Amino acid sequence: MSDPQDPPAAPPIQAVPVEPSTEQGGDGPSPETITEPAKLLRIASMVRELLEETRHASMDEPGRKRLLDIYRRSVEELGGSVSPDLKEELQELVPPLDGVPSEAEMRVAQAQLVGWLEGLFHGIQAAMFAQQMAARQQFEEIRRRGLMAQNPQQQGQPDQGGPPRGQYL
Repeated sequence: MSDPQDPPAAPPIQAVPVEPSTEQGGDGPSPETITEPAKLLRIASMVRELLEETRHASMDEPGRKRLLDIYRRSVEELGGSVSPDLKEELQELVPPLDGVPSEAEMRVAQAQLVGWLEGLFHGIQAAMFAQQMAARQQFEEIRRRGLMAQNPQQQGQPDQGGPPRGQYL
């Protein structure tokens, strides 16, 4: 049972990848983009599930080889779903696994990949939140300007508390 003084848990936020604005001047860095968000989410789910499964089972050499193949293919597919700068970041993070890796090496590599993907999703959520806030501010500004244009004589005057006035009343 939870403590009544604990704040309620926030509902989970669904990650919906967005592409940041491409309006960058000159030779700045390319924007971080995701070209295939559904593919990215499928791979992330698969890698996370594989990590969970490897925690609960001991793997023999053929199993580790198969897991290594899946891991390498996942990294390759992820690289094809993101912009060049994110692909480079991913390649720097991926540890070189030569031969048949041990169970511990595979778990660490998978955990790194899951962590990178979670960071990517958090970045997407933050970008979406910032876009929503900017859109809300723009909407409020447009609305404020529209109200001022409709009632120019009442600019700066407080609401009189009477019934709303309009063309139909």
